[in-house]
Amino acid sequence: MWKIGIIDDDRAVLQGIRRAIPWDELNAEWAGEALNGEEGLEMIRSASPDIVITDLYMPVMNGLDMIEQLRQTGYAGKVIILSGYSDFEYARQALRLNVSDYLSKPVSVPTLKSVLGQAIADLEKQEEKRMKQDELLQKLRLYEPFVEKEWVKSAAAGTLQNSRLDTEIPTPYRHWADCDHTVLGIELVRDQRATKLSLPDWSLLRFAISNIICELTQEAFASFEYTDLHTNRSVVIIHSDRTEPDGQLRQRLEQLGVRLIDCVQSYLKLKLRIGIGERKSSIREIGNSTEEAFRVIDLNPQPAVSGYDLYVFAQELHSEGTGTPIRPVKLYLELAGAIRTSQENQARKIILDYMTRLEKEEGITKSYVGMLAGELWGIIAFAFYEMGTVLDDIFSNDSITREIADLKRPSELAEWLSAKIGIVFSSREWGGNGKHRQAVDFMMEYIHEHYAEDITLAGLADKVYISRNYLSMIFKNITGETFNNYLTRVRIEKARELLMEKKALVYEVAEMVGYKNVPYFSTVFKKITGMNPTEIVK
Repeated sequence: MWKIGIIDDDRAVLQGIRRAIPWDELNAEWAGEALNGEEGLEMIRSASPDIVITDLYMPVMNGLDMIEQLRQTGYAGKVIILSGYSDFEYARQALRLNVSDYLSKPVSVPTLKSVLGQAIADLEKQEEKRMKQDELLQKLRLYEPFVEKEWVKSAAAGTLQNSRLDTEIPTPYRHWADCDHTVLGIELVRDQRATKLSLPDWSLLRFAISNIICELTQEAFASFEYTDLHTNRSVVIIHSDRTEPDGQLRQRLEQLGVRLIDCVQSYLKLKLRIGIGERKSSIREIGNSTEEAFRVIDLNPQPAVSGYDLYVFAQELHSEGTGTPIRPVKLYLELAGAIRTSQENQARKIILDYMTRLEKEEGITKSYVGMLAGELWGIIAFAFYEMGTVLDDIFSNDSITREIADLKRPSELAEWLSAKIGIVFSSREWGGNGKHRQAVDFMMEYIHEHYAEDITLAGLADKVYISRNYLSMIFKNITGETFNNYLTRVRIEKARELLMEKKALVYEVAEMVGYKNVPYFSTVFKKITGMNPTEIVK
């Protein structure tokens, strides 16, 4: 409720104004009163009224001096002057002090009601604006770690915009500018055991591997970043002192690679292949080190350490293996990103552009096309899985394996992948039927039963075992409105029913339907119904 304080040296005026204010109608309450400006300051500091009605001519401290002190101390509430004198100079000073209105005594009840109503309406707008700003700030803080994580991934893939690198490096990574950078490309070998894992198990496995990698790398290097790239590939970006000799750094990197391979094999019974890219001095070149790390894995030269799938890229390898095209990290990252953001046409274009370039290259074998198809299908499947769609529910593994085996050229692979993506985006699963229809039905029922509680989309996502972003999408596809709009509409409809029963005050009804902030409730109520809550309870 809005709090109103009254200051006047005439007790009869204090009592008269207090009786004249329609408190319930304005959704307001009495905050306190005072007989002069000095007492008024104390009352305002202790009670923090939203609106102050004050006389000007008072003993000890007049109204203007009091208002000036309030503004100097940061008081942001509404001030309404009620004076028995019409003085232009006083009015001019009042405007300078951001006074809401200047009324002459005696004031009529309708005028007082109108002025207070306007002041409260202004306060409600300010409160709504503040809440939106707070909500935006909270979202920015919530998304900040995600944005920073994506920035690291973009740096590893070489997709950062070079023109912004000098000005838009996130704060936690500013120190990168003073280091050298070397990428360890890590590939989880898809052996017989790994290929049998379901996508949920694969996701858990990646998490376990990342924990091992981060723990061991932290022991070996003071500064590094780890990020997943796609289904079975990840990278560690090592930041090293520029004064460290190349030989010493390479030895430390090889020792880390050996430990990573041994520990993953020992604890998870899985095999890693690791490539070490060239050392780079610029953030802009990290993507090149990543490509080199995976390039050397594909070329499979002499291992850096006997008995380990650990390879180090060297300049002489730039001219080798021209018949084996690079499997670009950038392509994989952009494709997964397009699918996660439901950009079907963009996903098709990324595939078509790359396969068109690949079609012109020599040495493209059927086995290479099959290998590339398997990798791209894995990336697509995992990206859809993160959105809540399991491709195993749409395509059988056996049919996918047979179809991949028949692909001979990059153009055939582009056509095949494009068709599969189209099927998924237009499928019953993606459109929100079947089990997704059941999930949305559960959500709607839950909202109607628990509308007074703190309901969040993230909380419901946990209950129906669907990712938050994907659940938001299918909810809107099925209901035609967003989750938040639906929840708000249910709450306001219930509030209208309760108000029409005339058994509870406005602030009580607001709490009963899940709103702790009454002014915000009133604003939302009017926006949806076209009426103020107080108009219904009359």
